[in-house]
Amino acid sequence: MDLEKAPAERPVAQAEGCLAVAIRIPVRIVVLVLVVPVRMVWDALVVGGRFLRDTVLRPVGRALALAAWAVFVWPWVALWRYVLVPLGRVLAWLGHVLLVVPALWLYRTVLTPIGHAIAWVVRGVWAALAWAARVIGAGLALVFGGIAVGLGWVYARVLTPVGHAIAWLFKGIGLVLAAVGIGVYTAVAWLARYLIVIPAQWLYAWVLAPVGRGIAWLAHGLVWLVRMIFTGIGAAIYWTLRILLVLPALAVWRWVLVPVGRVLAVIGREIGEALGHAWRVAGHISLAVGRFLGRLFRWIFVEPVRWVYQAVLTPVGHVIRDTVLKPAAEAARSVGRATRQALAAARESARQARADFRRMLFGAPREPERVLLAKPRREPKPGETRTLGSSTTALTKD
Repeated sequence: MDLEKAPAERPVAQAEGCLAVAIRIPVRIVVLVLVVPVRMVWDALVVGGRFLRDTVLRPVGRALALAAWAVFVWPWVALWRYVLVPLGRVLAWLGHVLLVVPALWLYRTVLTPIGHAIAWVVRGVWAALAWAARVIGAGLALVFGGIAVGLGWVYARVLTPVGHAIAWLFKGIGLVLAAVGIGVYTAVAWLARYLIVIPAQWLYAWVLAPVGRGIAWLAHGLVWLVRMIFTGIGAAIYWTLRILLVLPALAVWRWVLVPVGRVLAVIGREIGEALGHAWRVAGHISLAVGRFLGRLFRWIFVEPVRWVYQAVLTPVGHVIRDTVLKPAAEAARSVGRATRQALAAARESARQARADFRRMLFGAPREPERVLLAKPRREPKPGETRTLGSSTTALTKD
């Protein structure tokens, strides 16, 4: 029985054994009995948690967030916005006025002319040094050119013949030494061959090689013997362990553990499916119980309270409002208006008394003189004629 899946969405049933069918119904009944209270407690906790979250935790969290903002964040923001930023702007302006502007003035009016003068002096000195270097270089070139011509004559007329003679002498000495060396090398090689190489070859071929082959054959036989001994010991240990441990363990695995594991797997699968099925059924039961309790609470508490509010408290409130509150409010407004009028009359009387007392002591105030803001426009008289000294045009009037 699956309450959440439509018939079209149900998976195709597979062939099941009698063990699964025999275990399924009792397990589902027991699990349903155990799961229904747990699911109802869980749903009650969920509803209580949501109510607590919406009515307590969220407002408290918002209040704490606002308080944290007001206590920890806003002072730093106000310090940055209303103290540090204006102070930084003032310091930047002072730095610009006290440092940048004087530095620019000093650079433009003092350092730049001094630098131009120094550059002009350096260019003059460099030109003088270059001219002197060119003159000295020309003199040295003439001197060294004469010396090079003299040395070339000495090399061509004196050193070259002497070098040729010395080279011919050393060439003859080298040929004699080469002939002597070849003879000595030939004699030493003949002696080494017949005194060292040939006896060593004979010793290797007729003594060392047979002895080495005999030693190798003995070592190979010894290794084969040791290998066969260890192979027999390993085979005996292998078959002993196989017969005493592996075959019993394999039999226990194949004929005991595998069937028991399959049974336990079937039981576990059925328990898991029963838990899921019981959880869904318990959800429907919990939903029905919750709706019933909600309707019962509404019938017992909410509906009577609403009826009392609509049928009793609202008419009584309207009667109290019409017979007591409205007349009291109107009387309070009338008293307020009368009080305000009395206070206004008292203030006006006090103002008039102060004015009369001031007039009695200091006299009446003088009228302020009228001040003309502009000269009156002068228009020509009807009988007056226009001359060069007087004009009536808008551009040349006084």
